[in-house]
Amino acid sequence: MRLKLTALAAAAMLASGASWADMKAAEKWVTQEFQPSSLSKQQQLDEMKWFIEAAAKLKAKGINEINVVSETIDTHVYESKTLAKAFEEITGIKVKHDIIQEGDVVEKLQTSMQSGKSIYDGWISDSDLIGTHYRYGAIIPLSDYMAGEGKEFTNPGLDLKDFIGISFTTAPDGKVYQLPDQQFANLYWFRADWFERKDLKEKFKAKYGYELGVPVNWSAYEDIADFFTNDVKNLDGKRVYGHMDYGKKDPSLGWRFTDAWLSMAGTADKGIPNGVPVDEWGIRVSQDKCNPVGASVTRGGATNSPPAVYALTKYVDWMKKYAPPQAMGMTFSEAGPVPAQGEIAQQIFWYTAFTASMTKSGLPVVNADGKPKWRMAPSPHGPYWKNGMQNGYQDVGSWTFFKSTPPERRAAAWLYAQFVTAKTVSLKKSITGLTFIRESDIKHDYFTQHADQLGGLVEFYRSPARVAWTPTGTNVPDYPKLAQLWWKNVATAVTGEKTPQAAMDNLAEEMDQVLARLERAGMKACAPKLNPKGDPAKWLSDKGAPWKKLDNEKPKGETIAYDKLLQAWKEGRAN
Repeated sequence: MRLKLTALAAAAMLASGASWADMKAAEKWVTQEFQPSSLSKQQQLDEMKWFIEAAAKLKAKGINEINVVSETIDTHVYESKTLAKAFEEITGIKVKHDIIQEGDVVEKLQTSMQSGKSIYDGWISDSDLIGTHYRYGAIIPLSDYMAGEGKEFTNPGLDLKDFIGISFTTAPDGKVYQLPDQQFANLYWFRADWFERKDLKEKFKAKYGYELGVPVNWSAYEDIADFFTNDVKNLDGKRVYGHMDYGKKDPSLGWRFTDAWLSMAGTADKGIPNGVPVDEWGIRVSQDKCNPVGASVTRGGATNSPPAVYALTKYVDWMKKYAPPQAMGMTFSEAGPVPAQGEIAQQIFWYTAFTASMTKSGLPVVNADGKPKWRMAPSPHGPYWKNGMQNGYQDVGSWTFFKSTPPERRAAAWLYAQFVTAKTVSLKKSITGLTFIRESDIKHDYFTQHADQLGGLVEFYRSPARVAWTPTGTNVPDYPKLAQLWWKNVATAVTGEKTPQAAMDNLAEEMDQVLARLERAGMKACAPKLNPKGDPAKWLSDKGAPWKKLDNEKPKGETIAYDKLLQAWKEGRAN
């Protein structure tokens, strides 16, 4: 015997093409899985009714299954295992949502660009590729799609203004190329319980002359790293270390640097989001912010400038002196869970994507009441950093669609992309993966009530200061080709095969070579136009990047109390 629909679901079904079975499935998912939500249950069911009707048009054209891909993080696992199933039960369109390593996503995307045929119907790839997408013309601009071909398949409740990362997926031509699906920033992480211990605070101040607290500059971070590694040594029955990182020769080693490590040291120019005219990769662009003109100092870039060399030097030194010995042989994904094991005092470069896994009960870094023993804060700055510069990196994994994908399959993938980011679904997804994309979710009462369990994440994302953490920008004309140069060159400094200066010199030269090839190949927009090589002295300056070498790269350490930082975030300041 058929079960009766609730009055809400029945109301949503009236005067529509939604079937009883579809609305029953929608009601089940809305009631059992998609709570809480920023929408009322009636609004959720109305939104699901729209998806059912839009999917019916595609099923009538024979589209019953699509293939999409994303990298391996908790948010995407939730999409693949739960939301794909919900989408199929509600709309009747099956989704094969592959989860693969980020490096593989980039490689397959590059292959699709080169072949002219997309391997997948939809992709979640980083907005770091925005400079690539608007130059090559292989990716469909969503602004055009939503106003034209895809208009009937665009959710009237999409509400682009609610997406906090939409500016990062908008190219210099003013068009939105990608739809944000998840976001996370790299911040400073530390054991707040250890930092508050009276005996450790007294011992630290006696040695260094200032308070143990959240480091504001790299000098303080280094002092704290040395203090926990070589003075404290053991806590809670474990050998402890004052730093954590990873150094294996692997594509993820490149992310460690392209994800704004040089910018945090102070390599780039002032300017949000990425420094103008020199960005956090050290690439200089023309005065109209269009054409990349070089990465090496000889062409006006900063990839091998004194701040960049300093940044690489500190990365290698700190890992060898203050991190667990095994860190040298770890990748990004292997190193990520280590702080949760209770042996790390602080980490300068920690992705908030790990928040969910760091709050599980029973971990050495979680109290019995479920509240974390750790906190997150803005990462400290290197000596070259100045107010007005990018503070750090923010990953914005975003839905991306190739022009080469058949229109009906693209429309179905677009439906799924909107489904997994819809207001009906997004708050529950935010709770599961803690990778916020919507302002309405961040401000929801749920996160007000649970903020004390998330170590500062809610305060950070509610602060207007979050805009100073940004993805790779549009100075980078071909992310796949240029990104692969970083890890191979950085690895030579890690192994000692080359000095940091030699490694960065080689990286800058190889980047210029790629830019030169792109210049010859031609692009649809803003192709590289390299400056001629010249004397580095012509470019090195104390007025703008590339910045000349400082006489003192280790000023006195400076720290701040965590409570003051939280107050700064609430007031819209970075620190």
